[in-house]
Amino acid sequence: MMIKFLTGLALSTSALSLVACSGGSPTTETKAVAVIEKAVASSTTMADIMSHPRRAEEAARDQYRNPVETLKFFEVSPGKTVAEIWPGWYTNVTAPYLKENGGKYVAVLYPEGVSDRLDKRIAGFKEKYSDAAVYGDIEYGAFLKDSGPILQAESVDVLLSFRNVHNWMGGGYTDQAYSEFFRALKPGGILGIVEHRLPESAVQDPKGSTGYVQESYMKDIAIRAGFEFVESSEINANPRDTADHPFGVWTLQPRSRLPKEGSDEAKGFDAELFKNIGESDRATLKFRKPF
Repeated sequence: MMIKFLTGLALSTSALSLVACSGGSPTTETKAVAVIEKAVASSTTMADIMSHPRRAEEAARDQYRNPVETLKFFEVSPGKTVAEIWPGWYTNVTAPYLKENGGKYVAVLYPEGVSDRLDKRIAGFKEKYSDAAVYGDIEYGAFLKDSGPILQAESVDVLLSFRNVHNWMGGGYTDQAYSEFFRALKPGGILGIVEHRLPESAVQDPKGSTGYVQESYMKDIAIRAGFEFVESSEINANPRDTADHPFGVWTLQPRSRLPKEGSDEAKGFDAELFKNIGESDRATLKFRKPF
């Protein structure tokens, strides 16, 4: 307890010194110290979040999604503002963790009014995560093709996307996506991308129709948008996935798409074989917006 107190005191003093040197006001100093002290004082760890009963149904996929290791790799930590593009499964991990550790979770959903289907998804998400005592006061942005700025410029420390790149490729707005991400991140901010991985030896469909994307393809897009590539990780790798399935990535769990009975695809189709592969092999890529 004494070590924790002294660490918190040292961090608070450092924060005050930095604010004072930059000409910050007493109000700014108070806010800076409050954020750090809350993070230091919190006893809620990522392990606590992961083991909470509200995640009971989602926990079965932890073995494929490796949320603790993935969020750590993307530098999600106390006091940060973290945005997620088209969120869902990860929200039940990231939002409570940030709420308990002085951070802020930002959900970038679809724009309202595009379709009734998407409007229902937006409303359902907001209702599911409406409990501020658990998830904090979630902030919202919007993103889709030609939707304009997704968030205020330079407003987030970390921006995350899980298995979405092929969707932007299919819609023809990948460059727009990365440009908006670059704009939203603070200088030095992290862009974390997880995507179904296509081997470099395969031919990349520019529309991403199989759901698989080469690492080199994603790196090129990000660098073209102004990002620096930091490093990749094998956290979410699955060597059993050959990325050449009859229905693309959707042949595997959790979609586990099946052929129509009596179709050509049904001949020799072994559902158990694909089930045993598990979920897809995934690239985990970290980029940084230059200072």
